[in-house]
Amino acid sequence: MFDLFRKKNGNYKDDLLSGLTVALALVPEAIAFAFAAGVDPLVGLWAAVFMGFITAAFGGRPGMISGATGAIAVVAGKAVIHGDALGEGLGLQYLFAVIMIAGIIQITFGLLKLGRFLRLVPHPVMIGFVNGLAIVILMAQFPSFRDPQSGEWLAGQPLAVMVGLVALTMVIIQFFPKLTKAVPSSLVAIVTVGLIAFFFFRDSATVSNVLAQAAGNPEGKLSGSFPLPALPTGIDWGGEWQFLLKTAFTIAMVGIIESLMTLQLIDEITETRGQGNRECIAQGSANFLSGLFGGMGGCAMIGQSLINLKSGGRGRTSGITAAVALAFFIMVGGPVIEKIPIAALVGVMFMVVIGTFEWSSLKTFGKVPFSEILVIVAVTLVTVFLHDLATAVFVGIILSALVFAWESSKHVYVRVEKETDDEKIYSLEGLLYFGSVRDFSDHFQAKSDVPNIVIDFGHARVCDMSGLEAINAIAERYRQAGKNLRLRHLSADCRGMLEKAGAMVDVEVLPDDPAYTVARLRRDAKVDSPRSAVT
Repeated sequence: MFDLFRKKNGNYKDDLLSGLTVALALVPEAIAFAFAAGVDPLVGLWAAVFMGFITAAFGGRPGMISGATGAIAVVAGKAVIHGDALGEGLGLQYLFAVIMIAGIIQITFGLLKLGRFLRLVPHPVMIGFVNGLAIVILMAQFPSFRDPQSGEWLAGQPLAVMVGLVALTMVIIQFFPKLTKAVPSSLVAIVTVGLIAFFFFRDSATVSNVLAQAAGNPEGKLSGSFPLPALPTGIDWGGEWQFLLKTAFTIAMVGIIESLMTLQLIDEITETRGQGNRECIAQGSANFLSGLFGGMGGCAMIGQSLINLKSGGRGRTSGITAAVALAFFIMVGGPVIEKIPIAALVGVMFMVVIGTFEWSSLKTFGKVPFSEILVIVAVTLVTVFLHDLATAVFVGIILSALVFAWESSKHVYVRVEKETDDEKIYSLEGLLYFGSVRDFSDHFQAKSDVPNIVIDFGHARVCDMSGLEAINAIAERYRQAGKNLRLRHLSADCRGMLEKAGAMVDVEVLPDDPAYTVARLRRDAKVDSPRSAVT
């Protein structure tokens, strides 16, 4: 997956040039997501400026790019529709309100250090996430092959020109580093293809054509002044708090999941480690200020982040440069940016798709358990068809948990270590929890067993209250059958909980009893990284 992203240390020159490349790629994306939310393009562009600058300067992952995103735009669009239905001009006010509330929720999430839960995401979910994301990025480029005026698919010479410029962009990105790495190949490709299109193919679609599709911008001009802070007005906070809080919470969770998943992906590419909780606080602060200054909010952008890495951007300077450059484009450099051919930006994104997709996952069929293939495919399909990365991750985690529970439930072993006419000693191996208690209970037949029974838990572990309840139930069955049941090698925590539950069973206390707790994580417990979950 990461063959196109060579591991290298960043420097100011690379960060500055990479940031400029990213700023160019941010323009059409921000405009498109503003369309999706039903707001003016400048609302999306200024969101990219504020999100990019604040997260780059204060976030937990240097080199990661944030801005207006499709997932946030879809949810934020509901606030716009809801506000417009209540009164003219209220759509934007509701949008800014939910973005600011979402920012507060994200800050709280980070302060409570809840970002650590991302470590629970299994590696198959991560593979499905990046594969689905690559396909979504690919599909998002297809509308660029339509005529900006008629909306019809390109054909004949216009299609040949578009394909040729895209292919040229990709060739330059791939082979220019063989000549020199002093300048990012993506930036060279955009400038070169832009000049070719300007002098020879003036009819090819440009950023100006994308802008011209926006309501109130028929001339396709990119211009605007720096916004001033303003609190949302005209909102019935008392009557609308449920809608505002629910929508804001959804935006906050989608943003956190996308940002932390992107952070983890960049961690793997750069072989470094970001700070998830710090990123949550920075994302929340950026969203709050974005709403305050008239932006639509956003989160980490996987495509632009990968462009930044491929162009050599590794430090905070790259993200800061991208945000400052984008603000400059909006206020001063609009006439130049308007001339950039869409084909050049599509070519850059196609190379991102190639670098993002986990090609090695296609070779895993038949080599890894079918359950892991199922998780990868499920997460990929949910990502592609729902365009909802947060839901895709949740589906993957739930499927992985169910698979783990199913597999673990089949690995509880009971064997007889010693048997006489008067006594039988059972040895238990495996994890005793809610998924395995049925299999555990089926091994013991109180009525037909010998008078004295011993169950040794030395090679087993009681994981939750369901396991304790199963032990209690077996003890009760043997007591009613008039048999004597004793348990050995239970932890002190298990013994204490059985006593509190009133279990009528003898528990032997031995010097080599294990020391673990039930139904809660020990402070010194360590969580394995998602990559270690690969079988």
